[in-house]
Amino acid sequence: MPDRSLLHLTVAAVVCYQQRFLLVEERDKITGALVLNQPAGHVEAGEDLFSAVQRELQEETGLVLAPCAWLGISQLQAANGHFYYRVNFVFEPLTLPEHYQPQDADILALHWLNADELQQAALPVRSSLVSHAISEYLQGVRLPLEALQPMVRMV
Repeated sequence: MPDRSLLHLTVAAVVCYQQRFLLVEERDKITGALVLNQPAGHVEAGEDLFSAVQRELQEETGLVLAPCAWLGISQLQAANGHFYYRVNFVFEPLTLPEHYQPQDADILALHWLNADELQQAALPVRSSLVSHAISEYLQGVRLPLEALQPMVRMV
């Protein structure tokens, strides 16, 4: 049984606009390599999943959007022995603002790529979770947001 400090709850935004996916370019903190990822990150203490994914999307891209569905939960045991549980949310904006940019200094660039361009991109994806989420999206997986229960706060 893994040490609880090795467990991570994360969220990711699968943003699709005009058949292209929004990816962030960042430096992998372990290898130092440049990689592509969905806007994603850890859920903060006391934060619900919806707020977490919207916050990560805004911090990493400057976009303020609401999710329309979710793809489910991905699981990854990383090479460093950590276990990542990632809730993937779908965003399908009808329009985008004229100007938006990352608010987080760790994000080096934003890229809009279709599935073929992503497979042939010069930069690798951060992990298989990125490709898996896009594959699920392209297969038509859309789970209703109502299936995620709101956070219950005990008093």
